[in-house]
Amino acid sequence: MIRGVSFEIPNEYGRFLGQILKPFRVEEHNWWIGGEEAYIAENGELKALFPELINDMEGKTLKNIIENNDYYLIFQDIKAFPKTSKTSEIKTYDEFLISNCVLALLVVDSSYITVYCKDVEMLKGLYINAKEQGYLNLIYITDENDFRTGLSVW
Repeated sequence: MIRGVSFEIPNEYGRFLGQILKPFRVEEHNWWIGGEEAYIAENGELKALFPELINDMEGKTLKNIIENNDYYLIFQDIKAFPKTSKTSEIKTYDEFLISNCVLALLVVDSSYITVYCKDVEMLKGLYINAKEQGYLNLIYITDENDFRTGLSVW
């Protein structure tokens, strides 16, 4: 069974979250955002993209941030939930399966992206999008090749 997709993005400033999530309706979800390490350049200064853990960011707000700013990702953990449910931290794949969380996106060491999604058709769209973006080492994550024990970046 397909669980997700994995690939590498360039280690540089960009709008990668917006590009990665292009097929996904970001604005139609509420988001749990871990307070990891990502930076945005504002007026010649570096500021945290998400300065703290955010338990419930509205999708339109997130979409605006990730599509209209250049930022540098180091570690980032974001998870999408239907607007009708509460957001919460999801630490394992088993928790993901039984939760209302529909998508988990993890960035590790600036380049390594892992996206889990419960909707297999959406996963295929995310895979095709990553391929069109030219991201490297693109693979599907399956029951057989998934060795991740947690769904967090730490």
